[in-house]
Amino acid sequence: MWNLSASRRTRLEEETAVEKLRLGVIGIGNMGSEHCRLILAGRTPEVELCCVADPRADRRAWAQAELPKTVRVYPDGEALIRARGCDAVLIATPHALHPPLALLALEHGLHVLSEKPAGVSARQVRPVLEAARRSGLTYALMFNQRTNGVYRRLRALVAGGALGEMKRVHWIITDWYRSQRYYDSGSWRATWRGEGGGVLINQCPHQLDLLQWICGMPTAVRAFCHEGKWHDIEVEDDVTAYLEFSNGATGVFVASTGDLPGTNRLEIDGDAGKVVCENDQILFWKLPFGEKSHYRCGPEPYPHPDVLPVAVEPCEGNPQHAGVINAFAAHVLRGEALVADGAEGLNALMLSNAMHLSSWTERVVRLPFDEEAFERLLRQRQLRSRPARQTDVTFETDHSATGRALNP
Repeated sequence: MWNLSASRRTRLEEETAVEKLRLGVIGIGNMGSEHCRLILAGRTPEVELCCVADPRADRRAWAQAELPKTVRVYPDGEALIRARGCDAVLIATPHALHPPLALLALEHGLHVLSEKPAGVSARQVRPVLEAARRSGLTYALMFNQRTNGVYRRLRALVAGGALGEMKRVHWIITDWYRSQRYYDSGSWRATWRGEGGGVLINQCPHQLDLLQWICGMPTAVRAFCHEGKWHDIEVEDDVTAYLEFSNGATGVFVASTGDLPGTNRLEIDGDAGKVVCENDQILFWKLPFGEKSHYRCGPEPYPHPDVLPVAVEPCEGNPQHAGVINAFAAHVLRGEALVADGAEGLNALMLSNAMHLSSWTERVVRLPFDEEAFERLLRQRQLRSRPARQTDVTFETDHSATGRALNP
């Protein structure tokens, strides 16, 4: 049998080894612990989990018991960043901490992948974008729904002109049902001081991002945000918003955590037909002629073309969080495309902020909006914020709306 010497075998292994991005995870609650499991399960082959941080002693105890001994554990994100024992950080803390930790990491030469939302206010995120631009480091957002083949196909249909010029978009997204136990599970949840909002800032950043990613950024909103309508919380759990776009198209966005069973239905109407996405299926009604060019000025007073829906196959794949992390690593290591960079991630937050501002001021808000006015009104609510709950429970999310408590 032919055998390589130990030294030569080691040298060959080093030459053929996959270059890895050394990643630190800041915040190992619900999402952070899931990211750790995903990485350790081998679903991100170019990423090595090398350190984690959390100010809660029970979560550090979990890390020391469940993670490999090679993974260093730090008492907080600042300590992890200043140790510089990694190449990049994944930030999965409460929302308000996303921008300051991202900024600190960039200032210490680390790439950043932040959980959604980018922050609580758009104004808070702008220094992070400037730091990333100045340093040349990567700043990306965890918008994993962009990896869903259904939404990638919808975006391709709209961008490719299959619907013609967009006229209307309706999205009802009420399948985010949450019980009171969910809201009582964290000291920061559902408070203006701890979370900075409710369904818009917690559950809906993905849909707000997808809305602008597929349809373009609205130019004006008029929103009605009902606070504590279905739960004993101080932030909004029921939202209805009217949207306007630059080409004259309009839209309605409805979100709630109080509907059971809920609905997730997205309809986009255009000059050439309409598309409906529901239950992970895409149906397309294609008009034989353009509405504006043929039917609007045609001889028939009541045109009713015989159009049947056609099922459209989604794009292949739905890697979710693993897809975002893999793209992040590939971008840092080889310059490949990100799923969502920080500048794009700001759009969803701007839309959320504009909806809050519209509801608080009871008027139409045009984008770009007065970010200083939004922060001033948010601070007023934070000063009146109720004392935070004292319980902190970490759930296993595992792709479902429910979760099993890890430390009830």
